[in-house]
Amino acid sequence: MASAVLDASALLALLNGERGADRVARVVADAAMSTVNLAETISKLVQRGAPPAEASRLISLLDIEMLDFTRSLAEAAAALIAATGKRGLSLGDRACLATAMEAGATAVTADRGWADLDLDAAVSVIR
Repeated sequence: MASAVLDASALLALLNGERGADRVARVVADAAMSTVNLAETISKLVQRGAPPAEASRLISLLDIEMLDFTRSLAEAAAALIAATGKRGLSLGDRACLATAMEAGATAVTADRGWADLDLDAAVSVIR
């Protein structure tokens, strides 16, 4: 199992060469991602002008393990609303956290608001 679960923000930082990309590059070889966050990443790339098939191909080249978003993950992500609701975390954010928690992995994100969440999850903020 992967040691890191990438949030869309972390993968986008890597793909776009943004600040923190070097930190993502160090873990990407042993990373996984929820299919929810995959959809979020492809959507952002398409919004920025990439053809959907090209965005998907680009991500495939990284060979990140894609983890299906199961019913148990959906329930875990929904349950996180109580602990994260005041922070405004999105469904994608909570999907990443729930996936990392289930996998016993570190959630990797560019979202600084995750840094001091009081959850049973390891979080690495890349910038």
